[in-house]
Amino acid sequence: MAFAITQNCCSDASCVSVCPVNCIHPTPDEPEFGHTETLYVDPDTCIDCGACADACPVDAIAPTWVLRPDQQVFTQINADWYARPDAVPAPAWGAPRFPSVDLSAIGRLDVAVVGTGPAAVYAAQSILRATDARVTFLERLPTPGGLARYGVAPDHPGTRRVLEHTTAVLRHPRVTLQLGVEVGRDVTPAQLAERYDAVLYATGAAGDRALGVPGEELAGSVSAREVVNWYTGHPEAAPVDLSRVQRAVVVGTGNVALDVARMLAGRADRLASTETSPAALAALRTSALREVVVLGRRGAADAACSSSELRALTHLPGVRTVLSGKAPDVVEPGSKAELFAGLDRFDDDLSVAPEPGRRIVFAFGQATREVVGSDGRVTGIVLGSTDGDVTVPAELVVRAIGHRGTELPGLPFDAEAGRVPHEAGRVAGAPAGTYVVGWAKRGPAGGIGANRTDAEETVDSLLADAAAGRIGRR
Repeated sequence: MAFAITQNCCSDASCVSVCPVNCIHPTPDEPEFGHTETLYVDPDTCIDCGACADACPVDAIAPTWVLRPDQQVFTQINADWYARPDAVPAPAWGAPRFPSVDLSAIGRLDVAVVGTGPAAVYAAQSILRATDARVTFLERLPTPGGLARYGVAPDHPGTRRVLEHTTAVLRHPRVTLQLGVEVGRDVTPAQLAERYDAVLYATGAAGDRALGVPGEELAGSVSAREVVNWYTGHPEAAPVDLSRVQRAVVVGTGNVALDVARMLAGRADRLASTETSPAALAALRTSALREVVVLGRRGAADAACSSSELRALTHLPGVRTVLSGKAPDVVEPGSKAELFAGLDRFDDDLSVAPEPGRRIVFAFGQATREVVGSDGRVTGIVLGSTDGDVTVPAELVVRAIGHRGTELPGLPFDAEAGRVPHEAGRVAGAPAGTYVVGWAKRGPAGGIGANRTDAEETVDSLLADAAAGRIGRR
């Protein structure tokens, strides 16, 4: 018997640090960390102690004997990772890690953290653990949580549990939370720099990448971020009317694209027990939607989604998940291409209105040429492939091709990269004591867990600057 890590895994390595027998890999010190879909438990080494399950912030770890039928596959997935031909033996225990600076040389710090998402929380947690600093969170919204609250699909309650971790840090006795405070409107970076010894910006990436095709500005052409805001109840969300939408087209094949497809195709009765927003539930109750087409520019093997998210999609009650066109010619065992090849074929003509029923259709090798419309609203999308162009009728087009960072007034910004320029988290060209973490630092890539190692690098820079007397008061 053993424990197994399932699809909810956020890869923040909380489980790694508590495992008494070093049976969870890859660890943050190993080259594969950050490049695998999840972490994996070695069933031959696991002693069933359960420490990893207790530490997991997203409820992703469970004993193999209690997994649901749709989760049983993860027992084999965890075992297979250690049975790979190219797998290397687990390394010996690494040397203990100690602070790289003399923490006793750091005086009492007052630190401001702009944002309350996972990156902000991980950074604050590291500062609070290493020093006796006071931390003030500044959040422009009326509720904290960032993408942990407004970026995780409501029907993924395990992943949304990371909010509990966020709330716990915000209740720390040395933490102050200020809501409804927007940097650039209510306070400037210069004013923050004067008021605090250090300021960490964890503002995320609030913009959207554009398709760059004619017609994407039409009503009914929206970004995935806008749809996610709608079904998570973001206070600035715009309504999405599904009463006249028979077909929605989602451009992109990442996990967010699958979240959007699953939520649009879902039924209100299934989602009523989740944290889906009342506005979204009301729209789903009157939805006319029959079909969500998910478009990939390249082949199935290049889909950006995780295998776990794709498996979850195939278990959606009342919804068929199918593949348009022929199956991939060459598939590797256990690959995403093999999963797509196992889907039912969909031979209906996408150039006509969808047939009754509910389904999610994957269509690969399709390039978006144009979004077309009438009277200012979307009526379809023109796709190009090796077989020529085709116009697919649709009343809703969702661009799920990624976020993009936006400039914060008073801070340097690399417009091409869409992020704040920095050196190990120190904002380049800004006063000493100005730091950046999360998507604002590295660009909109990486999930919840990636923010932990990212935050540790930035906090290491902050602690080094404080110990050297470059920031703080003696």
